[in-house]
Amino acid sequence: MKFHTNITTGKAMNRQAEKFYQMAAGMTRTLLWSFLGFSIILLSSDLLKAQMQIPAPEQDSPIALQGGTIHTISGGVIENGTVLFEDGVITAVGVNIEIPEGANVVDVNGKEIYPGLIDAYNQMGLYEIGAVNMTLDLNEQGLVNPNVMPEVAFNPESRHIGVARSNGVLVTVSSPAGGLVSGQSSALMMEGWSWEEMLIKSGTGLLVNWPSPGNEDDYEEGLQMLRNTFDAARAYKTARKAMDEGEAPRHDLDTRWESMIPVFEGERPVVVNANDLRQIQDAITWSEEEGLRLIILGGRDAHLVASHLVRNEIPVIVTSVLTSPSRSWEPYDGRYNLPAKLHDAGVTFAIAGGSSAAYANRLPYEAGAAAAYGLDYDEALRSVTLSPAEILGFDDRVGSIQAGKDATLMITTGNPLEYSTRIEQAFIQGRKVDMIDAHRFFYEKYREKVNQRAESR
Repeated sequence: MKFHTNITTGKAMNRQAEKFYQMAAGMTRTLLWSFLGFSIILLSSDLLKAQMQIPAPEQDSPIALQGGTIHTISGGVIENGTVLFEDGVITAVGVNIEIPEGANVVDVNGKEIYPGLIDAYNQMGLYEIGAVNMTLDLNEQGLVNPNVMPEVAFNPESRHIGVARSNGVLVTVSSPAGGLVSGQSSALMMEGWSWEEMLIKSGTGLLVNWPSPGNEDDYEEGLQMLRNTFDAARAYKTARKAMDEGEAPRHDLDTRWESMIPVFEGERPVVVNANDLRQIQDAITWSEEEGLRLIILGGRDAHLVASHLVRNEIPVIVTSVLTSPSRSWEPYDGRYNLPAKLHDAGVTFAIAGGSSAAYANRLPYEAGAAAAYGLDYDEALRSVTLSPAEILGFDDRVGSIQAGKDATLMITTGNPLEYSTRIEQAFIQGRKVDMIDAHRFFYEKYREKVNQRAESR
C-alpha cells in the first residue's frame, strides 16, 4: 500500500502497533523489543532489579561498623576495630570508639573492612555494548580534543557499574579514547543518579596517546603535531593573559586551548599512554622540555627506564597485568612481575588493568596476579586504593580509611584480591549499596536450578 499523507501513515502505524501489543500481551515472561540496534529484555521483576538498580539515598544517620579487621591502607591494620561515619564522611576509626546515640551499629565480627578499590583508567559509563556503536561514546571527531570531559557523557545506569561495584570497584577514573589528544579523565563514584552527583574530581589528567614508533615518518609527524598542539595552546594562554591585563586586543575564546591552561600552570598532569621503551623515553624528554607534570599510562617497558622515572618523580599507571608478553623473546611472566620490578626500583605506580568497562570487575585480580609474582601484598592492595588516588590528586576524598575522608569502603570475607573472597556489603559516601547485579542474579538463579534438580533425584 502506498501512503500519501502523514496522517494516513500515522493511522496505519497505530494499527500495526495495536496488533503488536496484542501479540505482546500473550508473552507473560519476556518481551524483546529491538530498536536501532538496542535490545531491551524485560524478564521477571528480580532481573529488572538486577539490571536497573536504584541508587541508595544519602546517609541520614550515623553508621558504626564494629568488631571487624580494618585495613586502613594509610595507617596499618586495626584488629577488632570500629569505623564510624556520618553524612557520608568517616568521623572515627580505631578501637573503643564512642558511638553516638541513634547510630546504626553493624556487627562485622569475623569480617574485614577495606577501602573501595579505584580503577585508575577505564571507560566506565562511556562503553556499553561493543557491537552496538550507538552505546559507545569514547571519542570525538578529530585528533586533538583536549576539551573533552567524559563525565558529561557518563551513563550512570550502565550495567557494568553494578558488576564492577559488587567486586569492590567503588571509584572509576573514566577516560576518553582515540586521536592524539583524547581529552581529560575524571574520577567518579560508582553510585548515584547523575554524573553531577557521582563526580569526585573533574580533569584528573589530560590524556595523550603517544605516537607509535613503528613507522619513522608517521612517528615524526605525530610528534610534530603534538608539539604544534602544545605550542598553539601556550600561545593562546599568553594572548588571553595579555588581553585580560589590557595589553592586547580581544582574543576569542577557544575551549580546546582554554582547557589546557591548568596543564601549563602545573595544576593538571599529562597522562601519556606509552608502552614501548622509545615512547616512554621520548615522553620523558618532551615533558621536561615543555615543563609538564607527566604520568605514564601503560608502561610495559617502564622498568627499563626506572631510574629516570624515579629521578624525575614520574609515576606509572600500569595497565593489564593479566596478559601475555608482547614480544616473543620475553618470559611468560614479563607482565605479571612488572609491578614488582617497579616497586623494587622505587617507582611510584598504580595498577589499572584493562580499559574496557565490561572487565572492570577484574581489577582486584590484576593486583592479585602482581602479588603472586613478587609484589608485596600490602603494596598490591595499595596499588588499587591509595596509590591511584595520590597519583591523580583525589586522595583527600578516597583511597584509605581515615577520619575526614568519604565513607567509601566495603565489608568482605577476606582479601579482596583473592578470587574466593566475597564482597558482602559496600558503602559509597555512606550510602548502603545494592549488591545485586546481573552476574549475582544469574548465579543465584542457576544455583537454585542445581538445588532443585538435586532435590528431585
